[in-house]
Amino acid sequence: MKANLREIRKTRHYSEEFKRNLVSLFEKGKYSVLQLEKLYGVSNPTIYNWIYKFSTFNKKGYRIVEKMESSQKKVKDMQAKIKELEAALGRKQIMIEYFETMMEVAKEELNIDIKKNYGTLQSGKSTKKKNK
Repeated sequence: MKANLREIRKTRHYSEEFKRNLVSLFEKGKYSVLQLEKLYGVSNPTIYNWIYKFSTFNKKGYRIVEKMESSQKKVKDMQAKIKELEAALGRKQIMIEYFETMMEVAKEELNIDIKKNYGTLQSGKSTKKKNK
């Protein structure tokens, strides 16, 4: 005898705030529906239903067409932004190395210890180092 088994459907319930947030991301042009689907794990038809429900200018009965050019432009813009950030990071790294070298020179030639010694206790009085 077979048992009377039914498959339990797992459904997700999303808050209205989450739905409106996804729609606003789409309307602002930050992400396409496909990108939103991949980022948030929500199916295409569900996102389109939310767009038709919550969007200010996309209404049901009208087809939403996303051009590949806009997606390619977004990718190019993101790649340019990555290059810009990598260049800024490189400049900062050079500055850090420069300052570390300057601190080493100050310590070796002028006997000035600029780096903080975290392991030592602070004294109540300030004392000057004697030059040898």
